[in-house]
Amino acid sequence: MGSVSGDASGAVDPVLAEVRTRIRRVGPEEASRIQSDGGLLIDIRPVEKRKHEGVIPGALVIERNVLEWRLDPFGPHRHPDAGPPGRELVVFCQEGYASSFAVEGLVRIGVALVSDLAGGFAAWKAAGLPVRPDPRP
Repeated sequence: MGSVSGDASGAVDPVLAEVRTRIRRVGPEEASRIQSDGGLLIDIRPVEKRKHEGVIPGALVIERNVLEWRLDPFGPHRHPDAGPPGRELVVFCQEGYASSFAVEGLVRIGVALVSDLAGGFAAWKAAGLPVRPDPRP
């Protein structure tokens, strides 16, 4: 996204800025601490990004198009690895744009402890935090 996000003539940027006033955002180091303390990182990136860029060890992959169903605190389709509804979650995409909108959606359905990883996977990797190749074929 990078260069696209800086286009002031678009309609998305002001909406994104507004969304970010309503959600919690954390940096890579805080996200790592949350994971160490039992929280869960949620990777919403497309498979091609994971194949090309790698993955964060221990992160749960949930495609963006089913995220709300798979993390619904009381829904029948909640992902079994998501843990209890009160578990702290950090959602990330490649650069931290789509994840902001995703976190807003989760908050709206009642996910209480959820944050957006500011800068996304790229910021995590740039911070020198662990990354490995995607083991999925």
